Amino acid sequence: MATGTSVSSVLASNHDRQEAASNSAQSDAAAAPVVSGAPGSGSVPSASPPAVGLHREPMYNWQATKSSLKERFAFLFNNELLSDVRFIVGKGRQAQRIPAHKFVLAAGSAVFDAMFNGGMATTSTEIELPDVEPAAFLSLLRFLYSDEVHIGPETVMTTLYTAKKYAVPALEGHCVEFLTKHLRADNAFMLLTQARLFDEPQLASLCLDTIDKSTADAINAEGFTDIDLDTLCAVLERDTLSIRENRLFGAVVRWAEAECYRQQLPPTSENKQKVLGKALPLIRFPLMTVEEFAAVNPKPRVDYIDRPRCCLRGEECCINRFQQVESRWGYSGTSDRIRFNVNRRICIVGFGLYGSIHGPTDYQVNIQIIESDKRLTLGQNDTGFSCDGTANTFRVMFKEPVEILPNVSYTACATLKGPDSHYGTKGLKKVTHESVTGSKTTFLFFSSPGNNNGTSVEDGQIPEIIYYN
Repeated sequence: MATGTSVSSVLASNHDRQEAASNSAQSDAAAAPVVSGAPGSGSVPSASPPAVGLHREPMYNWQATKSSLKERFAFLFNNELLSDVRFIVGKGRQAQRIPAHKFVLAAGSAVFDAMFNGGMATTSTEIELPDVEPAAFLSLLRFLYSDEVHIGPETVMTTLYTAKKYAVPALEGHCVEFLTKHLRADNAFMLLTQARLFDEPQLASLCLDTIDKSTADAINAEGFTDIDLDTLCAVLERDTLSIRENRLFGAVVRWAEAECYRQQLPPTSENKQKVLGKALPLIRFPLMTVEEFAAVNPKPRVDYIDRPRCCLRGEECCINRFQQVESRWGYSGTSDRIRFNVNRRICIVGFGLYGSIHGPTDYQVNIQIIESDKRLTLGQNDTGFSCDGTANTFRVMFKEPVEILPNVSYTACATLKGPDSHYGTKGLKKVTHESVTGSKTTFLFFSSPGNNNGTSVEDGQIPEIIYYN
């Protein structure tokens, strides 16, 4: 799979050198040199690729040396002993011959089960897999035989592809977890492209959050100019980018120049506009100063969005009104509500909400801020969020910042559709946050009258309010 190389190089550069060396050694051990075939043919070599890394222990009574089922199955991994199928993995000079056992594969993968036992089951004892990397396939087999996870920066993307291809979601989850742990501003765009390609909404959401918080570092990274047009548009549509519009436009111009090169076009102004296409109207030129806009060439000829990016003013802050987290908060269509007021003017951009107690899950949610006395809805958003099953909070943002005035009563509302979640307890009636500049913002919380799904000052949902001074 071609996409793995550039991603792996960035991940490896951010990885601890000792750990990367260890992972590389494991990968190298699984991918020894192979017998060469016809150069450039893309077909299986005429001389059968060797089955590398096979066990060489004595075959007689080997079972007596293995004290558990896991050890016995692990011994059979990449072992000709008792094997009844062989895979020719990769193509050309990189192909490897890997033995396996149909029963083990069918027990761990519905795809393999259909391949060997379905209505159109194969009768061949050698199966060609030219689109799979040998190291990734060995990682998949190792997991199916022993539950062991062997992935590193060089193999994680190809292993993720292979785990999805053969419907092994547990290994897929380990790959996403690995990528999440190594997510940084300088690889966020590259991983975002991969997350969208592999349909991994949780990883995509984390990438976008990282880009929001460190936009300047993210767009200056090498991987930014390599993203596809749809990914570029998905980012430009966001209101939460923390960067001046003229700097964002400069990065978009760099992307357009790189795209002209990929399409073998001269990087003229006309060609840059051509390759940008639907992305160009997403630049918010009205947010630029007169001097900044004067430097734009050629001048735009269409209408542009003038809604501010909410991160452009002040410092992002977040307060949490609970001191402890517990399990099992249910939902039946009723809104969780909490009333509050503040001592100074702020702009609220979103809430932090609790997620599922049952593992990774997607929620649908409607969030609102209502001016309590006037019963006037000041801001809302029908959206969704993905959670990972932990007791962490997950950001849910408004489409536009909501201005909050001092000493006015407001109600924060969240109507969630999804399974039981975590919830907060030991709530605080008063929360004060001091910014890096020394300014203090004080929130006072009050229980909302009426049906509020049980949320109160003491416990419930809506633990966090995200805002700007």
